[in-house]
Amino acid sequence: MVKVVVLGAHGKVAQITEKFLLADKDVETSLFLRNADRMADKKDQAKIFEGDATDEAQLEKAIKGQDVVYANLGGAKDIDLEAEAVVEAMHNDKVKRLIWISTIGIYDEVPGKFGEWNKSQLGDYITDYAKAAKRIEDSGLDYTIIRPTWMTDKNEVDYEKSKKGQPITDTEVSRKSVAAYIYHLIKNPKEAIDESIGLGKPGSEGDKPSWY
Repeated sequence: MVKVVVLGAHGKVAQITEKFLLADKDVETSLFLRNADRMADKKDQAKIFEGDATDEAQLEKAIKGQDVVYANLGGAKDIDLEAEAVVEAMHNDKVKRLIWISTIGIYDEVPGKFGEWNKSQLGDYITDYAKAAKRIEDSGLDYTIIRPTWMTDKNEVDYEKSKKGQPITDTEVSRKSVAAYIYHLIKNPKEAIDESIGLGKPGSEGDKPSWY
């Protein structure tokens, strides 16, 4: 039995991941989000915690006793503060395994016209997420950072991985693919420790995602 808490449980990727988790009898799932009423339909399947991810004390209540923390947090304005609070709460609760969702471009790893387009679209978002990722990398936790490229709602699992330092040229990946990889890591918690993994759909190279 693996115990996992999902931070930012109402996010789109998080909700797909939760379908995998809640269907697995060998996973005990907890959900952490700002408005617990949004997950009222899950109260018989998971423990639900209401709180702000910048609040260390509120995070500690949800993280205590967990095996894996999966952080699907958003909002560039607060992401570095959220990273700081998550790291401190995990240290205080003596929980080591963290799966952290970031974005592409934080290492300037997107080359060519797609890289230029990505920077023009994300702007300061990249800078803020890079700060948060650096905080995670320096945390001493057993982390995996996941950097999905631009996400679609396609009902498919089709992805390839790249490591930190490798260029990302894939322009898209499905949210279901990202969720499937997160679920894989939760079930295989010793895999990809202290790594930053880019995720993209093979064959989706271009100057920008196909729908733009």
